[in-house]
Amino acid sequence: MRRLNILYLFVFTFGFFTAPFIKGEVPVAAGIYTSDQQKKDKKKSKKAEPGQGLVREGNTGMLIDAKKEAIIGNLKTANDLFRKYINRYPDDPVGYFELAKLEAEQTNFTEAVRLCRLANKLDQDNIWYSLFLAELCQITSQLNEAIDIYENIVEKNPGNLDYLYQLAALYLQTEKYQDAIKIYNQIDARAGVSEEVTTQKQKIYMHLKDLNGAEREIQKLIKAFPDEPRYYSILAEFYMSNKMFDKALVIYQKIAAMEPDNAYIHMSMADYYRKTGNKEKAFEELKLGFANPNLDVDTKINILLSFYTVNQIYNDLKDQAFILSKILIDTHPKNAKVFSIYGDLLVQDNKIREARETFLKVLSLDSSRYAVWEQVLQLDLQTSEYEHLLTYSKKAVELFPFQPLPFLFSGLANLQLKKNDAALKDFAAGANLVVDNNELLAQFYMYQGDALHAMKNDTEAYMAYERSLKMKDDNAYVLNNYAYYLSLEGRELEKAEKMSKKAVAIDPENASFQDTYGWVLFKQQKYKEAAEWILKAVQSKEEPNAEVLEHYGDVLYKLGDMAGALEYWLKAKKKGQGSDLLEKKIIEKKYYQ
Repeated sequence: MRRLNILYLFVFTFGFFTAPFIKGEVPVAAGIYTSDQQKKDKKKSKKAEPGQGLVREGNTGMLIDAKKEAIIGNLKTANDLFRKYINRYPDDPVGYFELAKLEAEQTNFTEAVRLCRLANKLDQDNIWYSLFLAELCQITSQLNEAIDIYENIVEKNPGNLDYLYQLAALYLQTEKYQDAIKIYNQIDARAGVSEEVTTQKQKIYMHLKDLNGAEREIQKLIKAFPDEPRYYSILAEFYMSNKMFDKALVIYQKIAAMEPDNAYIHMSMADYYRKTGNKEKAFEELKLGFANPNLDVDTKINILLSFYTVNQIYNDLKDQAFILSKILIDTHPKNAKVFSIYGDLLVQDNKIREARETFLKVLSLDSSRYAVWEQVLQLDLQTSEYEHLLTYSKKAVELFPFQPLPFLFSGLANLQLKKNDAALKDFAAGANLVVDNNELLAQFYMYQGDALHAMKNDTEAYMAYERSLKMKDDNAYVLNNYAYYLSLEGRELEKAEKMSKKAVAIDPENASFQDTYGWVLFKQQKYKEAAEWILKAVQSKEEPNAEVLEHYGDVLYKLGDMAGALEYWLKAKKKGQGSDLLEKKIIEKKYYQ
């Protein structure tokens, strides 16, 4: 159930406006009566005149009974008792007020408004009735009535700043901006110039597109607090955001004179020079700011990331980004974040080995950064550093035992190092940790298939490939490898052809996929089509390996081109790592399988 604070003040919801508000509960006097009031009641005649508050003995007891029922949660009983009270004492505002509160707590706001209006009409001098009615009017979107009430409250309580703030907020909510400004000026007159009110007025003027008014308010703040550099910064930012660059420069220079060690002034000056087209001066200011140890690292990193767009980093500002990153490292040599930023730049610049060493430095400073571990492992794989990959993937597994990727990297390292049993264990362990990620699970199954095939356990290898394709049926590498291994055995060639054709369609420029498709066609004795596809692999941008060259020699042999076949067999031999029958083919000038 929603409970209302009697002094609830509606917060202005205009995008950039806020209003101070007061908190409090209704004092006992608003609920029933003070002891002084009770003494006065005893002096009253039992036949009081109409319109008086407490007109009969015993009414206090009825109110107490009703309140008790409300407190223990018997709201219907409480409601009935309050209604009996107002029927018996229709000229007593307290009954209407208490019943209004009860209805409001049950979100019966329309009825609560009606009752509170009656209480307020019977006792227009009771501030609590007025405040509660104003609150209910705001809840029920009767804002003009709420304004009328607060205007009356302010007139009777001109020295209460809380009521002025609330009236200003209501004016803002109803878009009566000039009225709001007048109220804020009254607050200034009573309490003196403050940042809170000045900022509010500045925002109103900005909303009204009155730049002179907004500037005037900030100038007032500076005049009131001439030794506060932050207010000069607010003025400079105002000038910058409104393209008054010359005025902004004057203020920045003043701030620099007031605070020579200001850690942020160089960042502001850099922004000024960047926006006015002086890139060299902007960079010089940035370097000074980045070299200042008093400027926090996060601010510098955010500036570095936002000051340069991705395109700029790759083009004319790339060198500047590296210089700033190195200044960061020199200024904050024990901070892992600055090395992370530098490592990212190195990766973008394709300086892979330098990037790996930088990320290793990050881990030496802070080994809890899982994302950096992944980056190191990825770079190890990219640079074929399999022993290092195995060592660091094991460390990552120890630190992050519930993350699947370190197991995948460990398995890949073992696979490359011919430790197939260990690789299978890694892939199985990692697959068990995958949650709601079919693409990653498909990779685990794919590499399981590769490990099983390397162990010559083709039956289980094919089962693993089937599981991988069930998770992701467009995995071109699984389709290619599965098809190729089937073709080597000469089994299920139609299935192999479909899978290989699909792999080529997914990645048509992949020479390995082209060679596989051609080889499957070769095994189906479709020699002309096979020659077309294997020739594509030979002529691709990638340097053809011995296997591709030997395959092309084989298909030329089947097409009756013995000289061409021998030429490509010899090329394959020169490359090395051809089939076991390659030497025999060359010597006997005959195809063997």
